[in-house]
Amino acid sequence: MRLGQTGSAMRLRLLALIAVAAPARAENTVPSAQLQEILIKTSLLTLNDANITGNYAVLHAKLAKPFRDQFTPERLKAVFKSFADQKLDFGLIAAKPPVAAGEATIDSRGALHLHGYFDTRPSRLTYDLDFLPSEGEWKPIKLNIDLKPVQGN
Repeated sequence: MRLGQTGSAMRLRLLALIAVAAPARAENTVPSAQLQEILIKTSLLTLNDANITGNYAVLHAKLAKPFRDQFTPERLKAVFKSFADQKLDFGLIAAKPPVAAGEATIDSRGALHLHGYFDTRPSRLTYDLDFLPSEGEWKPIKLNIDLKPVQGN
């Protein structure tokens, strides 16, 4: 099922502690809006590719070392099984800008928190992501994704 297709109401919520590399130098300051978009899209599109192909090796290879040690490719596949089973493809977010639902912040752990959505219809993909500096880059430690119909459609 593609994100842009109409159909029965669907709500999918998934929280997983994983890490995905992004081409941004990690520092203890909030990255620019452009780098935030790169972090968001790289993370979500890498996850999307893994779900579509069933191959979680690339996603796993982009994890920060502590999370690579914790989550094998097989475990990632099990965690995201509901996305893969429903054949969800949210790749169209590559052509859409993310809409922030609040200011990007860095918490007491040093984690960068980004949350918002992609303005897609009839379903909207929302995200809640945390990134930690790892191996010189910001890498997610949390991917929380929610796909549900947009109200008023």
